[in-house]
Amino acid sequence: MYIQQLYTGCLSEAAYYVDSEGEAAIIDPLRDIDAYLGLARERGAAIKYIFETHFHADFVSGHLDLAKATEAPIIYGPRTETNFPIHLAKDGEQFQLGKSTIEVLHTPGHTVESSCYLVRNADGTPHALFTGDTLFVGDVGRPDLSSGNLSQEELAGLLYDSLHAKIMPLPDDVIVYPAHGPGSSCGKNLGPNTYSTLKEEKETNYALREQAKPAFIKAVTDGLLAPPQYFSINARINKEGYGPLDQVLEAGLQPLGLDTFKQLVKEEALILDTRRSDLFVAGFVPGSISIGLDGRFAEWAGSLLPFDKPLVLVTAPGEERESVIRLARVGFDKVKGYLDGGFSAWQEAGEPIDMIIDIEPDELAMDIPFDPNLLIVDVRRETEFADGHVKGAMNIPLQDLADPGTMAGLDEKYNLYVHCGGGYRSVIAASLLKRQGIHNLRNVTGGWGKIKDQKGIEVVKEKSVLN
Repeated sequence: MYIQQLYTGCLSEAAYYVDSEGEAAIIDPLRDIDAYLGLARERGAAIKYIFETHFHADFVSGHLDLAKATEAPIIYGPRTETNFPIHLAKDGEQFQLGKSTIEVLHTPGHTVESSCYLVRNADGTPHALFTGDTLFVGDVGRPDLSSGNLSQEELAGLLYDSLHAKIMPLPDDVIVYPAHGPGSSCGKNLGPNTYSTLKEEKETNYALREQAKPAFIKAVTDGLLAPPQYFSINARINKEGYGPLDQVLEAGLQPLGLDTFKQLVKEEALILDTRRSDLFVAGFVPGSISIGLDGRFAEWAGSLLPFDKPLVLVTAPGEERESVIRLARVGFDKVKGYLDGGFSAWQEAGEPIDMIIDIEPDELAMDIPFDPNLLIVDVRRETEFADGHVKGAMNIPLQDLADPGTMAGLDEKYNLYVHCGGGYRSVIAASLLKRQGIHNLRNVTGGWGKIKDQKGIEVVKEKSVLN
C-alpha cells in the first residue's frame, strides 16, 4: 500500500492519494485535479474511487471533474444528499483497493454526513484513518456549521458519540490523516502537524481526554469565532455541483487590453491585484483590492470578495493561471480576464496610479507622542488582539472590512496606522480602506511581530480568550 498526502498550505487542506496493486483512490480532492491524475500515471495506477469525507465548506472539491476524467464513482457516507450521482455508502461498507480495503465509518458531528475512511492492510489490520474534519491533530471539527436543523450543541453531542464509538476504540498505532492542518478555520486551534497517530491524539488532544458528554460539548463550542462568510457558499456548491474548471480557466485567462479592462471596471467589475504586497504598495491601479498569492490567498478572497460580481485581475507576469485556479478553489467562477502586460502596462500608458506609504515600527514610535490624531488600526483576529496590542489601538478584524460601512463613521481628522501580525493582512486592509475613500493611512511593516519589541511603544495584554 502507498499513501501520499498532497497538502495545500494556503488553504491548510490535505487531499490524499492511496494505491495498492495498480488501483488508486483519491480522498477529498481539490478542484484542480491535475496533481492526482499525474500521480496515478507516475505510479502506473488507475483511479478506482473518489472518497469525500463530507461537504467541504472551505474549498470547492474536485470530485465532479475527477469523476468525469476517470469514470470513478464519487463515494459519500450515510445521510448525504446531492444534486449529482454518487455512491451512497452504508456505515461499515468496505471497498476493495488492490490487496487493501477501505471501510466507511459514519461519524456525524462536524456535519451530519461526515464520515471517516479506515484503510486496512491485506490481513485486515487497521493501518490508517482518513478523518476529514471529524478529528484533527490537536482538535476536532467545529460543530456550528449549518447541517440540517441541528444546533451546534446537538452536533457536538453527535461528535462525542462518533469519537467514542467509532474512533477511540481503534488501535493506538493507526495513523490519523485529517483534511486540514494549522491555520484552518474548520476547527478552533489545530496543532502544528498535518498527521498523527491515534495514540498521540489520545494523549494530547483536549477533545479525546476522558470527560462526560456535557463537558465535551462545552469544550468544543466555547470560544468559536464566526466562520468565514464563504463557508456556506462553498458547502452549497459542493452539494449542488459546479461547472468544469476548464471553462473557468478559458474565461479567466483572457488577456485584456487597457480599454477593455477599463470598460469592465466601469461596468462594476472588481480589480483584484494578486501581486506580492511589497509590489502592490509601491504602485497599483486605483480602486484595486490587494490579496497576494504569497499568503492565505484563497481564504481571504473567499472572506472578502463578493461571489456575484465579475473580477478582473492584475498579476505578476506568469501568475495569471495560478491566480485563476486559486480563486476557483473557493468558488470564484466570474473572472473575466487579466490586464495584459500587468501593472507595468497601466503605468507605461500614463494612467493614474495609487500607492500606500510603508513605515517601520520605529517611525510609529516617534509619531505617537506628537500626533494627537494618530489612530492605530489593528486588523488581527480578536484572539490575537487579546494576547497583546498597542495601548489605545482599535481592533477591526480584517474580515469585517468586507463591509464598506465599517469605517463610515470615522472622523476624517484621524491619521490611520494599520498593522496586522506580519504585514500581509494590513496591506489587504489598506487597499480596502482606500476603496472606501480613506487615504490618510500608513501601513506598518512587519506588523505586531516587530511592533511588540519596539522601544517607545506601550503594549498591553488582556486575558486571552484562548485560555
